[in-house]
Order: sequence, then structure tokens, then C-alpha cells
Amino acid sequence: MPYVCLLLSGAALLVNGLAGLGHLPRRDAAAFSLVLGGTQLVLGVVHLYAAGNGAEALMTAAGMFLFGLTYVYGGMDVLLGLGSRGLGWFCGMVAFVGLLLAAAWLAVDPLLAVLWVCWAVLWGLLFASNVMGAARLEPFTGWALVLASQVTATVPAFLGLAGLWPRNSWAALVAAVLLAGLFVAARALARRGHDGPRRAGISGEGQEVGPERLTAG
Repeated sequence: MPYVCLLLSGAALLVNGLAGLGHLPRRDAAAFSLVLGGTQLVLGVVHLYAAGNGAEALMTAAGMFLFGLTYVYGGMDVLLGLGSRGLGWFCGMVAFVGLLLAAAWLAVDPLLAVLWVCWAVLWGLLFASNVMGAARLEPFTGWALVLASQVTATVPAFLGLAGLWPRNSWAALVAAVLLAGLFVAARALARRGHDGPRRAGISGEGQEVGPERLTAG
């Protein structure tokens, strides 16, 4: 179940990143996030029922619920026009919890710990955009979501599903270097589009809207 949720998160991060950059209508991304997040919440309950109440099972379920709730809240925020500040504060809390989960996983699964640090940064960027009004971070956040979608979710999910998930420190070190490069690349891409892309509206036509309603995970 956790790897299936991670695979779904790869799709959600990609779609919401593209919406934030103006390449998809926000309402399309919101509807997708709502359905996907609801699915993750159901899978989280099933995982808890099947895996029991051991520490690793509970931490895994916590991560599944945090991702699922983020997508559901983010989808509802756009579709209901809630204003994004509540979503932003929620993302800030999840960013903090993500760091705690990274610390908890470090000794057991170093690679997962590194991934949690990256996800915490993504949630922190959404907090900065939605609550602190850091508009200059919006293109960077969009590109970070797009790039992280495959590197931190889709590829690791396939490794897990194939029974190839590495639990050694070398894999974590390589992942940390790769993810640092990912954020550098996101910054470079954001600066290249410094003038700002045209945002996709409900009908798909370009119009300016802020990506403060991005959803992540």
C-alpha cells in the first residue's frame, strides 16, 4: 500500500506543479488532487488494518495520511475558493512533522529519511507562498514540484514495488546529492522564466493567477 500511495503522489506532484506553472487549469489539478487524496486516505486505513500498530507501520500510515490530507485540502481549497491561508498553515505544520519523520526514519531507512527532508522542503515552500506571501518563490515551487514528482515519488515507488528498495547509507547519500541538484535545477528553470508564465485558467486559456493554491506532498 505505501508504494502505491507513493506512485499516486508522483502523479499528484507532477499535475499540481504543472498547474502552478500555468500549463494546466488549476481546477483540473484540484479535482485530480481531491480524488487521488481520497484514495490515499482509504489506502492508509487499509494499511493500518493490515500492518498493525508497530512503530514503522504507524509512521508509514502517518505519511500516507499527511499526503492524502494535503491533496484533499488543496483540491477543496481551489474548488471552494477557500483562500489558501488555512492550507498554507497546514502545509507548515506538515513540513515540521516531515522533519520529525525524517529523523525517526534515519536509523531504519536512510533513503526514506532523505526523501522526507525533501518533501518537508516542498511543504515549507507552500507555506511560504500561501501564508507569508513569498510570490518570488512561486515559479521555483512549481518547478520543484515537477522535478521532485519523479525523483522522490515515481521512481522510488517503482523500486519499492519491484522489491528493490535500498536501505543502505550509500543510497541515501546519492539521493541527497541528487535532490540538492534537483533544487538547483528548479531555481535555474525558475530564473529562466523570470518574466513569469501565463497561468492556465478554468477553460485552459492563459490568464494570470498565483500558484499559491498548489497542493503538494
